Amino acid sequence: MAMAMATATPNPSTFTPPSIKPFILRLKLIIAHLFSEKMLALAGFSVALPDSLTDLGIVGFGIGLAAMGNRAIAEIQFADYIYPAFDQIVNEAAKFRYRSGNQFNCGGLTIRAPYGAVGHGGHYHSQSPEAFFCHVPGIKVVIPRSPRQAKGLLLSCIRDPNPVVFFEPKWLYRLAVEEVPEHDYMLPLSEAEVIRQGSDITLVGWGAQLSVMEQACNEAEKDGISCELIDLKTLLPWDKETVEASVRKTGRVLISHEAPVTGGFGAEISASIVERCFLRLEAPVARVCGLDTPFPLVFEPFYMPTKNKILDAIKATVNY
Repeated sequence: MAMAMATATPNPSTFTPPSIKPFILRLKLIIAHLFSEKMLALAGFSVALPDSLTDLGIVGFGIGLAAMGNRAIAEIQFADYIYPAFDQIVNEAAKFRYRSGNQFNCGGLTIRAPYGAVGHGGHYHSQSPEAFFCHVPGIKVVIPRSPRQAKGLLLSCIRDPNPVVFFEPKWLYRLAVEEVPEHDYMLPLSEAEVIRQGSDITLVGWGAQLSVMEQACNEAEKDGISCELIDLKTLLPWDKETVEASVRKTGRVLISHEAPVTGGFGAEISASIVERCFLRLEAPVARVCGLDTPFPLVFEPFYMPTKNKILDAIKATVNY
């Protein structure tokens, strides 16, 4: 199953008890990616609200639905367009539970947004804004790396008692294919996964960048460098313990993401590692990320944190 379909196959039981109705707020995404319509059909529902080009309104309406006890899946066409809804997410959704003393909340809200490079997206169809939302207590930020993971994590997000921003790597929509169980299953949030064991250096990433990092690990292995690769899956709150245990074992760490390096979430991970593992580090924390420039079109290959850039950083860190 391709990742495009995995993110569009919730089981009808996702929306139980029966008193809780599914609402999917569409932003022309059935034209751009064709997933909202499939999600509704496969779940056995035909409820959809009229399309809107107001991202602020889409999220705001979802907050209202969730506050009334519904499960709302608000869908933004591209993560690049989520900024007008920033106030609704940060000042409304994230704070509902806290400002009411837990008397009411909008925990039934899940916001889906395709993010990251796609090969031809340019400034407004390629951004990775996850770090903006990782600074906001009261929400969760989740990013899958594969079709099977996308389905299990999305179901967990929909059922989680907190509002969640679910970023989907659109690079993988039609490229990533694997066996995905048809039955209802959930994968735990805030629990990182060690997808490759190693002893010389720890690599930390999320989303589509994991496949690039794994390629670099394979190349490094040819040079006798053993890499441990960790997929965070959830960025807020993230699994510090798994990363700390790995860094204490290897003594070296490299973090990679598509977003610009300055202020990227890799900086938060780096700070935490230094606080927790300073005396165990054999080299400075390395970061291989996007450049501090708007996402380019024709120069995208130069902007991206590629396999070769990661491989060079692995060698430099191990030989420090």
